[in-house]
Amino acid sequence: MGQSSSWARLTQEWGFMDQSERIVEKYLQSLELGTIVFEPDGNVPPDFSIGGMIGVEVRRLNQNYHLKDSRTEGLEQVAIPLWQRTEKYFPAIGKSIDGESWYVTLIYKRPQIAWKIAEPIIRRELFMFMNAQNRQPITIRINDTLQLKLRRAGKDQGSFFLLGSSLDRDSGGWVLSEVETNLMLCVAEKARKVSPYRSRYASWWLILVDHIALGVRECEQERFRASLVVNAEFSAWGKVILIDPRDHCRAFEIWPRTEC
Repeated sequence: MGQSSSWARLTQEWGFMDQSERIVEKYLQSLELGTIVFEPDGNVPPDFSIGGMIGVEVRRLNQNYHLKDSRTEGLEQVAIPLWQRTEKYFPAIGKSIDGESWYVTLIYKRPQIAWKIAEPIIRRELFMFMNAQNRQPITIRINDTLQLKLRRAGKDQGSFFLLGSSLDRDSGGWVLSEVETNLMLCVAEKARKVSPYRSRYASWWLILVDHIALGVRECEQERFRASLVVNAEFSAWGKVILIDPRDHCRAFEIWPRTEC
């Protein structure tokens, strides 16, 4: 078992908060509705209680990649480490040359090969480009699952290469469509989970930390809420809320619907 898996298991067994729960705790505290208690009934729902009256369940809202052995993993399990690694790696290759810098766009899909295998190929290709006489925008194929698209920056960025953006080929569909698809799964899954404990609290909330859209933009919220096809499982919840994982103050209440 890997280190991250071991830590996840220990946080569940020993009652430690994970990252999503810490974000939600800050949000609940900002509401000032009463005392916030983490795991008030032990290692069973809810994740939090508010004033002893409201049970709050927390879940990460993410897209999933289906592995060949029938397991699934969140897209961020590849996306976040790859971004963090290359964000530091590209600038370290060298300083800008005569004020020239280049943005690198990561274009990738799964499965990714080990970094120790990919890194020498990346370094060789980038040094070849860096030392070329007539540099032009190009897409460099590292292997079947990773490409680097290079475009020149408008001004000197200090380093010759820097991470500009990324494109995840496994991230499917229109973003809000993906939010809705995974939202429906989470609402139903969590409704089943809290069912045996429902009588313990007057009301139950479901708060989802949105790693798909990073919070639905304000200009799209009413349209998203109006177009959402709710099912019976929504009635299990007094509120269903999305939170931007980067800012607990950016919360979007999806359910119940309100009249405009």
